[in-house]
Amino acid sequence: MSQRMNYSAASPGGMKALGSVYSYVAQSGLPASLIELVYLRTSQINGCAYCIDMHSRDLLKAEVPVEKLVLVQSWDEGGTLFSDRERAALKWAEVVTRVSETHVPEEAYTEARATFSEKELADLTIAIGLMNAFNRLAISFRAVPLAAASH
Repeated sequence: MSQRMNYSAASPGGMKALGSVYSYVAQSGLPASLIELVYLRTSQINGCAYCIDMHSRDLLKAEVPVEKLVLVQSWDEGGTLFSDRERAALKWAEVVTRVSETHVPEEAYTEARATFSEKELADLTIAIGLMNAFNRLAISFRAVPLAAASH
């Protein structure tokens, strides 16, 4: 697979704007590891190899155990590997990423609000939306994952 185009070079202003949102999310007060888990799960749902590779590497650098990393896709079967907040965030990421199928039902919102404040839930949803945007760019223009580029 080869990259179709360098979307960062084609639209530096657009990428800068997305980068500003990325910076906002990073300083939002949500734990970095929680955000990275959500980025990874969102990317898994969308099938974005570039982002799966990147966020897996980021989680490994943050010393998230491999046992936990490999179960992100099946977090609901991961037992105590995932905290209650992580489980709630991953569930919210799935419902929001699959919005065309789920329409984010009241039950999902109520469950998420039981765990997160309004600001936290808004920021978490911004993070999920951002990763969905990045996934669509990387998939559409065939961004090559670092793991594949080195082989």
